Amino acid sequence: MLTPLPLPELEADELAHCARVEALIVSEIDAAGGWISFARFMELALFAPGLGYYSAGARKFGAHGDFVTAPELTPVFGACLARSIAGVLADTGGGDLLEVGAGSGVLAASLLPELRALGRLPRRYRILEVSGELRERQRQALAPLGDLAAQVEWLDAPPAEAWDGVLIANEVLDALPVERFALAEEGLGCIGVVRSAPGFAFETRPADGALAELVNRRLAGLGRMPAGYVSEIALWSGPWVEALLTGLQRGLALFVDYGLPRAQYYHPSRQGGTLCGYFRHRRVEDVLARPGLQDLTAWVDFTTVAEAGLAAGFEVAGFSTQAHFLVDCGLDAALDRHLRGLEPLAARRLTQAAATLVLPGEMGERFKVLGLGRGLDSAVQGFGFRDLAGSL
Repeated sequence: MLTPLPLPELEADELAHCARVEALIVSEIDAAGGWISFARFMELALFAPGLGYYSAGARKFGAHGDFVTAPELTPVFGACLARSIAGVLADTGGGDLLEVGAGSGVLAASLLPELRALGRLPRRYRILEVSGELRERQRQALAPLGDLAAQVEWLDAPPAEAWDGVLIANEVLDALPVERFALAEEGLGCIGVVRSAPGFAFETRPADGALAELVNRRLAGLGRMPAGYVSEIALWSGPWVEALLTGLQRGLALFVDYGLPRAQYYHPSRQGGTLCGYFRHRRVEDVLARPGLQDLTAWVDFTTVAEAGLAAGFEVAGFSTQAHFLVDCGLDAALDRHLRGLEPLAARRLTQAAATLVLPGEMGERFKVLGLGRGLDSAVQGFGFRDLAGSL
């Protein structure tokens, strides 16, 4: 068995930040009588104002952060995505492009030039971003685009007015807080968090009626799960997606993330769920460690996302692996175009990065693309190679 690589030692400022986040969570636990749900722990660790992982100033994305997203690997990802977006903008006669949680801003910086080259610039490129620190990084990433950067505007909430166009959420759903549950003969248990020495520990308590009803609905028809079965359930994903889609009158919403249809997500063999942490490009099993400094993430139940879309009046425009989606959007042609004029070493690196997007053992199959459309007259490019919507 391989020995995990040791995690980097924390520096003094990191230790101090972690202590502040721990103190906040401890105060919540004490105020709640000694126990909080894991969903609340995850919410505080990731999003507490000024302290949470996505709210404070630590570098998260890229080679010097904790993880690398597809747009940061290679501009080929944005080039392929632009082909699909351009088709929808043509179908709707124009419209806006809304990116939710734009991270480092690299995807926006890739999409805008590609859409201009295709003659399909959106009326407005809008970024929904609640983190002031990330907004500043996005502005820096977009600054080299000059006049294109001036078309970008930032939002604090989904547009209140009706709009047409395309919504993109790339690696956003996986960060929404999840509740952990355990099946036992005596009933459903909710796995929460208590104080420990040092740090925090898990403690299971009987689930309340609302959680029990939701878990029973998600597991209905999936077969009998073994006693002791542990997994997670995203409480926010359905309502969050419905709220996002409210104003989109005609167009497409694209969700790109690692995840599975529900029948595969909640399979008896998938004991323990998908929850984990990431710190300095290392997968971390102890999700209670280093709060505020490590990312917490769980795979996406795409069936729940599709159901939210249907409830909001949308149809499933397609569901595919990332590999099939990118191939259908002209991956080979986009790669050839970006390879022109590159030195051999740079060309090899670009080719390897593009391969990471589609290889089964890398991002190709783990990542899925779900399209939710309304009022579209044409098929959405990206789902023509192999559409897995029937698995939802």
